[in-house]
Formats: sequence, structure tokens, C-alpha cells
Amino acid sequence: MRGASRVAAAPRLYDRASELAAVAELSARAAEGKGAVLLLTGGPGTGRTALLDQAVRHSRIRAHRVAAPGGNRVPWSGVRALVSALAPTPSAARRALRAARGPGGVPGALAALCPGTPLLLCLDDHHLWDAHSRTALDAAWRANTGPWAWVVSFAAYHRPPDVPGARLLSLGRLSREGARNLLDDVCRVPLSASFRTRLLDEAAGHPGVLTVTAARACADPEDADGSSGPVTDDASLAEVYRGLLDSLPAECGRVLALVAVAGEPHPGTGRSDRGAGGPDTLRPVGADAVLAAARAVRASPEALDRLVADGLLRGTREALRFDDPFLRRAVLGTVPPSRRRELYALFSPPEAAKGRGAAARTAHAAGPGAGTSPAPRRSPVASAESASAGLPGASAESAPADVPGTPAAAGPARDAGHRSVRFRAPAGVGAPAGEARAAEDVRGLPGVVRGRAELARGLAALGDGPVGDAHQVLLLAASLLREGAPEEASDARFHAMEAAWAAGDPEACAIALGGAGFGGERPGSLSGVDAVERDFRDGMCAALAVRLAEARAPLARVVARDGASDEPRRLLRAGAAALVLGDAPAAVRVHARALATMRGTTGAALLPRVLEHLAYAELRAGQHERAAAHAREGLRTAECTGQRNAAAHQHAVLALAASVRGDAAAVMEHAGRALGTARAHGLVQATTLAEWAVARAELAGGLAAQAAARLAPLVGRGPRGGHFALRMLVVPCFVEAACAAGREAEAGRAAEEFAVWAALGLDPQAPGQLARCRALLAGGGDSADWYREAMRQHEESGSDFERARTLLAYGKWLRRRRRLVEARGPLSDALVTFERAAAGVWADQARAELRATGGPVGRRAAPGAVGELTPQQQRIAGLVAAGATNHEIADRLSLSPRTVDHHLRNVFARLGVRSRVELSGLLSRGSGDGRRLDR
Repeated sequence: MRGASRVAAAPRLYDRASELAAVAELSARAAEGKGAVLLLTGGPGTGRTALLDQAVRHSRIRAHRVAAPGGNRVPWSGVRALVSALAPTPSAARRALRAARGPGGVPGALAALCPGTPLLLCLDDHHLWDAHSRTALDAAWRANTGPWAWVVSFAAYHRPPDVPGARLLSLGRLSREGARNLLDDVCRVPLSASFRTRLLDEAAGHPGVLTVTAARACADPEDADGSSGPVTDDASLAEVYRGLLDSLPAECGRVLALVAVAGEPHPGTGRSDRGAGGPDTLRPVGADAVLAAARAVRASPEALDRLVADGLLRGTREALRFDDPFLRRAVLGTVPPSRRRELYALFSPPEAAKGRGAAARTAHAAGPGAGTSPAPRRSPVASAESASAGLPGASAESAPADVPGTPAAAGPARDAGHRSVRFRAPAGVGAPAGEARAAEDVRGLPGVVRGRAELARGLAALGDGPVGDAHQVLLLAASLLREGAPEEASDARFHAMEAAWAAGDPEACAIALGGAGFGGERPGSLSGVDAVERDFRDGMCAALAVRLAEARAPLARVVARDGASDEPRRLLRAGAAALVLGDAPAAVRVHARALATMRGTTGAALLPRVLEHLAYAELRAGQHERAAAHAREGLRTAECTGQRNAAAHQHAVLALAASVRGDAAAVMEHAGRALGTARAHGLVQATTLAEWAVARAELAGGLAAQAAARLAPLVGRGPRGGHFALRMLVVPCFVEAACAAGREAEAGRAAEEFAVWAALGLDPQAPGQLARCRALLAGGGDSADWYREAMRQHEESGSDFERARTLLAYGKWLRRRRRLVEARGPLSDALVTFERAAAGVWADQARAELRATGGPVGRRAAPGAVGELTPQQQRIAGLVAAGATNHEIADRLSLSPRTVDHHLRNVFARLGVRSRVELSGLLSRGSGDGRRLDR
């Protein structure tokens, strides 16, 4: 791993004039102070590294090539290599690395190391860089600041970095003239004309094949000229393709070996197609035969799915073939002839039963890396869309901990005993990646294979794409998997429901769950599923159709059964059911269990989804700071795994938490980031949460009219309305803003609809919020009664923040009616609660109102103020000072713990203290040890 301003020596390049011109143009833009990114892809041996070396060598500006860090992908190792190449000293490199990990990111580090200096930065093998470095670089490229030209190479069959506006170049084969010139350059001794002609024909312009074969021929020219076989032998091709073969999972290597060997018309000869062409001479290989043989060599059917989705294999159900004929021969070059015959026997019906035992014993030798070759290591891009992202059967050991660029939404994972699906969106050799090609490649394959490929596409869109597209693709996957793989079809339906939920389409949610919308059930759509899943479907469909009496019993059974599971898929399902039932504490408990289960594995891509659900449940439970902490962790993981949709939801949660604290700057920052992705990808849920957070910050800052205008669409119905599951949660905030802005008629209509919803019992905070809305709308003497009713309801629901908002509104109402002494109690209590919650802006409002009443603001109560407490409050305060807990005090005074907590909050507000320690100190100063109050 090194970076140098010049490369000491580099081979000549042929037929790469357009690519070098593109790099030169990029460098010229950097010299003018304009940054840009060029993406460079190619198959094994096409010369990506050589082109980067040449670009660095002939650059007119300062240039560096930084290779992918070797060994394990240590977090930030790539950025460390980059800044080390630029820094004059190790200490400067360490400072730059700290800057790159800070708010300024990679651009800040580069600006500190090379202020104003144009740079050509060539990053080799981007697909092998660690997740943290890739995420930081992606952010730098999107920002496009600084005079830096980036040339980023990555291997074919890997998804390119998502850089808007970046140019993508694919390194193809050489022309005949270019191939001749390359041979002249690499051959140390002259080769015979016949050998050169045969080599040029067989290599078909492949630079790596030409170079390796010519080097071997030059080492022994007499043997090469006298050979009657192909000049491009399988061992040479295995050397060229070694990096790709070693990066594949072992079972994918075994399946490749099966397909390669099965195509041999004469397995005893060891090879059939001699050159780059010749696929017509191969025996047709059917997908069903490969799947049957795969079981004998301990390879799962999902390995074939991945190879087809990646583009390494193509064709129809009846005839699979290698996309690159050289790759087939390279695979054969890693399998000894004796092993080939054993594998070939698996495709011969009379000998299949005899051959399977031997093939199973030699399963590990069947794939690339068999024999004397190193054992295949796990792919550095081993499909986070499956193992990490929690596709059916994802096991802990199958998922790298820091998979970068993962597009898939982290869905629920099945137990380790179920089969694992492993495939990514395809990327062809010399062509841009695209999901359309995957659909073409699997069109003729069995329904299960096609269904799994569509499931991968749908999950990719669910994690980082329009959720409407994800919904349709996942429904297609469910229909394809329904007969052959009913459990995977169930997972596809669950993900399709998640996509429709994020899009705010309740009828599409019902359809995805297996019903025919709100009109009825689709017959036979849930055959082969368990009772709990049927309960989930029935309960969710009833809830979506607002038939809550029918929904409660089945959803409660889901929470009871799945909530005790150790499987993340079932726990997430139970948590979703708890949220629909309005049981926020149960939802927090279940999602926390899911998080603990996930943290016991090495998977990373499922964490953003688990943390997103947990943070939202904590918001519903009023635990705003905990929700913010989990959302921050989920945001980091979502960014590392490339899940922009999950990141948008986390930003929305952080915006809501910041609106409670009154941090307007944080609200605007997180809401803006959430809306940037949510509006483009149709995330109505994230959009509603972000807009709600902004409006709440505006209301806290005194901008009631602006907040009411922002919230009005969210509480309405229709295409401009908010998310169907969030509309009613937004109403109390809208009523408060609308009443302050003089829009009482709209507030009244919204409150009447909210009253109907509150009566359903889906939110324990709703009765208190409804009473507050009634108080705001009453305007006369009835308001006091409604405020008292609201506080009584808040005491039962236990929401401190909502109770403090009601106390603030009540205190304002009393002060405006010149009832100053009465107003001081509610305002003092509200002030203490807001200060506890670090809700700065809300506390400022309460403090200003309290100051207007002439009450004490910001002063500690004198010890003599204890005498102003009621006898009950004095007894409770004395027991607290003596070290008793609320439960102990409740037992001693025959009260409920909730009543003790209510009295204690009033004591804090009256005495101006914020903690039990301060209360104990105050009482000790007034009475020695404070124990006289507890008698």
C-alpha cells in the first residue's frame, strides 16, 4: 500500500488513448480548481492498475496512486493510506486522519494537507476498501469541493460507487494491432510467427491472458513452439483470474466448478473449448441438474442465484453458460482431472448415485483454490443484501461486519437453519451495473431462482431506492417464490409491506400481506405459513382497515409469541404489532431484545433497521434522549452500509428528538437531510416525521403561524396529506399552533377527528392531549376544567414532556387572565420538567411566563421555603432526604408510586431544586439532618 507522486516505471499501454484522455481532462479540471470523479471498471487482467500507474506517471499536476489496504479491512485504513501518501510526516498524517474522521471529512483533511494544491488521486480496487473509508469518500465525492481529480477503479461484477454525475469507463479488449504491440513489448525473446498467430487468436485481445501466456512462452520458447495443444492453457488462465476466484465464497466456487465440468463433452480430456470462443462445442447444462448436483458437493441453491445475479453465469433454464469463456477455463484450471471426472459423474443419471458419495468427500477440492492452491477466502463483498441484510436464513458467520455500499434494506433474518440467499445486483464485464440485466439473465430459469433474484432487486430498492419500485418488485418475488419456497415468499411479502408502509399506502400494505386490499382476502395466498404469521396478516389487515376490534386479539398473540423469540425476524414482527396496538413499552422491550440479539452476531446491515424501529418506539414512549442515542448509532451503521432510506428515517428521528430539546439548528440539519432522500424515494413516513419536527421547532420558537401552515397538510387526507399512521399523532401540535395563529375553525375540525381516534385507545397519551386541545379551543371558563382533566390524564399516561406542555399552556392561560399567583405553580412545574429534559427553548418559554407573573426564576429556594409545602409534600420530601425510594415511600404512606412521583415533582418545582441530592442538601441545611419531616 503506497502512494507516490510519480511511478518509477510503468508498462506501455495500448488502445487506452480514450481512457488516458479522460484522465488528462480530469486533471485539467482540477488545475482550474474544479473537482470531478472518473470511475474505471474492468475484468481480471484488463489493466486497471497499469492505467492508474500510467496516469500518475504522466500527470501534469501532483498525482498519487493509493492501493487497497491488504489483509483485513480495518476501519479507516483506506483513508489512512490516502493521507499518509500526502502527508510530509507521520504526525501530520495522524492529524489529517483525525480531521477526516471529524465534521470536515476527507475534504477537510485534504485542504489541511495540500491547501489550494490541485491533485490527481488514483484509488485502486475501491471494492476492497473498508466500509468507513468508502463512506467518507462517497461523501467527499458528492460534496465535490476542492481542486481534486479522483480516478477510482473497481473490478467488474461489483457495484460502482454511487457518485452523481461521475463518468464511468469500462476497460475492454485490445484490438488486433494493440495486441501485437503488447506482445512486442512483453516478449523478451522472439516467438515463432505461428505461435504468435495462435496466441493472438486465442487471447482475443485480453491483456492479462496475452501477458501471462507470453511470459510463460518466453521462459521456454522451444516447448511453446512445439506444443500441439492450445497456447492459452488453463493454468495460465487460472493465474489471470486468481483474484476473482479467491474472492468468491467457497460454495460459489463449487457451483462454478460444477457448471464448468458439466459442459465437458469428454471429461477425460480435461478441456473442450480451446480458445476464447467455442461455446457451441460445450454440452448444455441445465439449471435443475446443477441444483441437484450442488447438494452433493455441499453447495446451497442460493450460490447459483448469486452467480446468475452477478452475471458470472448466463443463459436459460435449459442451458447455463459462462458469461466469460476464459473464466470457465480458469475454473477448470483449479480442478484436477480426477476431480473433474467425479463431478462429471453427477450429471450422468446411471452413475449419479455412485458418484455423489465421492463428490461429497471431495467437495472442498471442487472449487477454485483446490489442490495446492490457497483455500478460497470469503468475498470482501459477500452480499450484505443477503447475510447481513437479513434475507431468509442469514447466519451470523456469513455476514462481514463492515460491508460497504450495501444497498439492501436490512430486513428480518431467519434462523441459521434456513437457507441463505447470496446475490448482489449484477455488473457485467465492461458494462455498467444494472438490475435490468439480472432480469434478462434469469428469465428462463426456475421460478425459485427468478424469485430470489427479484427479491434481491427489491431489497436493493428498499434500502436505497424508490420504495414504490421496491414494493412492486417484492410482490413479483413473492409470487415467484410462493410455490417452491413459501417461507421466502412470506419474507418477500413482509418486505413489500414495509415498502408500502414507508410510502404511506395502507391498501398496498394490505395487498402485500396477502389480502386483496381492503375488499377481502386473496385465496390461497398464505398457504404453508405458520399460525403466528397468519395472526400478523389478519391483525394488520384489520388495523389498516380501521377494524380495531378484530385486530387486537391476533396482534396481541403475535406480541406474546414472537416477542419472546430470539430470532430478529420474529422480534421485528412482534415490535411492529405492538406499535400498531399502541403498546409503546412493549414495542421498546421487544425491539431492545432484537437489538441485543443482533449485537450478538457479526452482521452489520440489519442493525439500521433494528435501531430505526427501536428509536421510533422510544419516541412513542416519550424516551426522547434514548431514541436520539439509538438513532445516532443507526445512522452511522446505515451510512456505512449504504442504506440511504434507513439513514433518512434516522435523520427524521433525530430531528424530532432535537425539536424536544429546542435545538433549532439540529432540527433543520437533520430534517433537511431526511427530506433530501425521502422526497426522492417516496418515503412519506420519513417526510412526515421531518416536517413535524420542523413545525414543532417553529412553534417552540414562537412562529405559530408558520408551524400551523406546515402542519395543516400533514393532518389532512389525500395525496398531499401526511403518513396515514402519523396523521393523528401530529394533530395536538397542529391544534396548538392553529389556535395561536387564529385558525380555530381548522383546529376544531382536526380536534373532532382526533377525539374519534383517541377513543380507540391506541395511544395512552391521546386522552391528555385531547383534553389540552379542548382547553385551547374552549377559550372561556371551561378551559380550566379541561386543563385539569388533561393533567389528570397525563398523570396516568406518564408522559413528562406532554404534561409539561399542558402545564405551560395552562400557566399561560392563567396569566393572561391576571391570575398570577395561580399561574406560578403550573409554570414552575413546567420549567423544572423542561430543564430536566434539556428542552432549552421550551424552558425559556416557561421561564419568561413565570417571570411575567412575578414568580422566582432561577433562584434556589431558602430552607424556610420548606414550610410552604403541604404536610404530605413535607413528609415525602423528608423521606427522600432520608434516602427512601418512591416505592418505599408509597408503601410507608399507603400511596401509589405514581402519586409519590407527582408530589415529588411539585416539591422540586416549589423549592427550585432539580434532583434528590439537592433536595437532601436543602433540607439538611434547614433542619440538621432533615429527618423531622418524615414523621
